[in-house]
Amino acid sequence: QVQLVDSGGGSAQAGGSLRLSCAASGYTSSPDCIAWFRQAPGKAREGVAAIDKHGITTYADSVKGRFTISEDDAKNTLYLQMNSLKPEDTAMYYCAAELFGAYCYRALSGGLWQNFAYWGQGTQVTVSA
Repeated sequence: QVQLVDSGGGSAQAGGSLRLSCAASGYTSSPDCIAWFRQAPGKAREGVAAIDKHGITTYADSVKGRFTISEDDAKNTLYLQMNSLKPEDTAMYYCAAELFGAYCYRALSGGLWQNFAYWGQGTQVTVSA
């Protein structure tokens, strides 16, 4: 059974940085696509960043140039380095793995978050002005 455990959230001031981690266990093979999503209260779930098994990354326009997705295969851990944080980055952040029925570069589009098989429990990020 695949398990994803999110950590690293917390509070930061605008302009600050945080690094989120997603520790995975139970994979029988490397997933084709893993990603970070976020959801603020009263808002729809939003794709943040995705990485495929070849290391190709995709970012939401709102985070390009500020956030970096990466993975450590040896540790089975996914990271999201978040720099130049803004109050609008405040949300619960979730990692997700194993996308079905779509290419990874489209993983952040529309409602495709529903096509991910596995989810972490989420970690809260709060950015103050």
